Amino acid sequence: MRKHINRLGVRTVSAVAAMVFAANAAWALAPFKVQDIRVEGLQRVEPGTIFASLPLRVGDEYNDEKGAAAIRALFALGLFKDVRLEASGNVLVVVVEERPTIADVEFAGTKEFDKDTLKKAMRDVGLTEGRPFDKALADRAEQELKRQYINRSLYGAEVVTTVTPIERNRVNLTFTVTEGEPAKIKEIRIVGNQAFGESTLKGLFDQDTGGWMSWYTKSNRYSRAKLNADLETLRSYYLARGYLEFRIDSTQVAISPDKQDISITINVTEGQRYVVSGVKLEGNYLDRDDEFKSLVTIRPGEPYNADRVAETTKAFTDHFGNFGFAFARVEAVPEIDRENNRVALVLRAEPSRRAYVRRIQVSGNNRTRDEVIRREFRQYEASWYDGDKIKLSRDRVDRLGFFTEVNVETQEVPGAPDQVDLVINVAEKPTGSLQLGAGFSSAEKVALSFAIKQENVFGSGNYLGVDVNTSKYRRTLVFSTTDPYFTQDGISRTLDVYYRTAKPYENQGGNYELVTAGTSIRFGVPFSETDTVFFGGGLEQTQIKVGTNIPAAYLVYAEKFGDTSWSLPLTIGWSRDDRDSALAPNSGRYQRLNTEWSVAGDARYVRGNYQIQQYIPLNKQYTLAFNGELGMGKGMNGRPFPVFKNFYSGGLGSVRGFDQGTLGPRDVTGASLGGPKKITLNAEFIAPVPGAGNDRTLRWFAFVDAGNVYGEDENWELSDLRASAGLGLSWISPLGPLRIAFAQPVRKFAGDRIQKLQFQIGTSF
Repeated sequence: MRKHINRLGVRTVSAVAAMVFAANAAWALAPFKVQDIRVEGLQRVEPGTIFASLPLRVGDEYNDEKGAAAIRALFALGLFKDVRLEASGNVLVVVVEERPTIADVEFAGTKEFDKDTLKKAMRDVGLTEGRPFDKALADRAEQELKRQYINRSLYGAEVVTTVTPIERNRVNLTFTVTEGEPAKIKEIRIVGNQAFGESTLKGLFDQDTGGWMSWYTKSNRYSRAKLNADLETLRSYYLARGYLEFRIDSTQVAISPDKQDISITINVTEGQRYVVSGVKLEGNYLDRDDEFKSLVTIRPGEPYNADRVAETTKAFTDHFGNFGFAFARVEAVPEIDRENNRVALVLRAEPSRRAYVRRIQVSGNNRTRDEVIRREFRQYEASWYDGDKIKLSRDRVDRLGFFTEVNVETQEVPGAPDQVDLVINVAEKPTGSLQLGAGFSSAEKVALSFAIKQENVFGSGNYLGVDVNTSKYRRTLVFSTTDPYFTQDGISRTLDVYYRTAKPYENQGGNYELVTAGTSIRFGVPFSETDTVFFGGGLEQTQIKVGTNIPAAYLVYAEKFGDTSWSLPLTIGWSRDDRDSALAPNSGRYQRLNTEWSVAGDARYVRGNYQIQQYIPLNKQYTLAFNGELGMGKGMNGRPFPVFKNFYSGGLGSVRGFDQGTLGPRDVTGASLGGPKKITLNAEFIAPVPGAGNDRTLRWFAFVDAGNVYGEDENWELSDLRASAGLGLSWISPLGPLRIAFAQPVRKFAGDRIQKLQFQIGTSF
């Protein structure tokens, strides 16, 4: 047998032997000239992968150094768990044992995370179907899972990895998770505070020890990122109130042995409270010192306020940018007088060099066309750098609503100190939606809805939508399309085709209907960044379908002017919106004015509506909100104002506590008719729900409402106003804003219909 082996001349070097050549030379292969290379043991890996990685070729002289290098190169591929080199005569034989391939990755016991989300996280670390299995990689994935659970305050979570071999050298991976209960913040302590009470300071935090709403807000779940944000809020609070030398000395986070309770202790040093003694400007201000002085919001004699200092330095930097100085540096240097607790601020400026924009690039838009983004830019290529125009451009792109993130980066151009490139980085979000749903309100009962909308059709920036809405009293079918850049100047065009049916809100058991069908075209002309003027026209037909229990006013109108009326309404409107949020505003103002004038047809009238909303922040949590709405209509050419164009009031959206749409004139049957004149006044005090922390998606409000609807021949009499007061709950739910209100009428008249508890989805005020 030994003679047979020697005669064949078979020699072997293994992966382990390659690492210990120096210690045990008996494993080494004698040098020889490679006449051929053969690979054995392959199942899925292509031979070409082996040959491409080997540092040896046919005709090369084999030696120990090259053999060790070959083994290292093949192991570096990560495809094999064993590699051997053998020699059969002058033929180099590469014997490999492939790693098993991952056939499937599954998760068991996971409730906190969606399985698809976890699988995506595993793909990011390289652990996915079709990839070679690596025990070290699986261990790393297991630790990553534990880290994700720790981020959700599940410190007791345990992860067990099970590797199950299956046919064809494959394995199934199963991560079995025992999540346990989340650790909750049991105590938060602030040590060292003297100027402000501990409860006041802890009230600034988004994290707390929990309350009866913690199941919803999860504010008592510890998160390091949230704690850092709370510490920054605490620091800003002190720095905005004169405590220039405030510092956070340490933060201790302790967890109980059972990993269920967390205690947080924050040690602070407040320092002395400083008053600003003066503000000086030093440096080069482009001979525009008076302009820069007008931007200073720091006031001598007031406590030092870091927010105002930051606001002033940013205003200076932005103003330098308006003149092309993209690299201006502004520094606020405090000169502290500790004996008198006063501080003088020196604003030092160095404008550096003026620059112009060489190129504007767009990145991250996989679907949206470049032109859709570029046409919102007010900073142009080959123009002087202008900070105001760049910020405005960024805001305009963000307001498109097509992206989750919009950032503008300024990059210096190598070798050109007076040039910069701007890179617009966007992250796209889905802009199409298909909705099927049902809603319920105290007024409309069950309402089914269907909508298909695409706000960015084919990446063009155009809107296309079809809405179908049905309820007991109002049904709608609308087709709408908008081209926001119908002209290069940014004039928008909207086309609508609609079909609506309606009847008075209260159920009279009748089968009559008002049927309105029409089409319209509307153009929007932007006059500023916040102001838009709309104008357009349409063709509309309204039919009064006579049925049982029809209000007398509708019957009289149909008998006198016909049951079908045509009109050619022209519309003009204006809107301005600078609120900080459309769903949960805390500051800002919203205004809109709409007018409609029917210039031809059977129905001749003019109709206008003005609304204003003002939000005043009292602090981070509390808001005062005011709403006012005034509507007026008048018949033309000797005809009365059409009854089917009347305004309605009462209920959510107007005067709460009264039945929906029941205020104002009535006919002999007692049915509410609405009227051509309407006034609504609302005031709200908005606050977070106790226990919900600073969560703005769930809030309660106290309100006072007043309003009424007047007939065409009635005067505006404040003595006729109905009024109510009450409490409500607002929740930004997955279906839209949900508001529940309990109102008590405080000024009512005989015959008024009262409805104290009301709720609706998708309304404000």
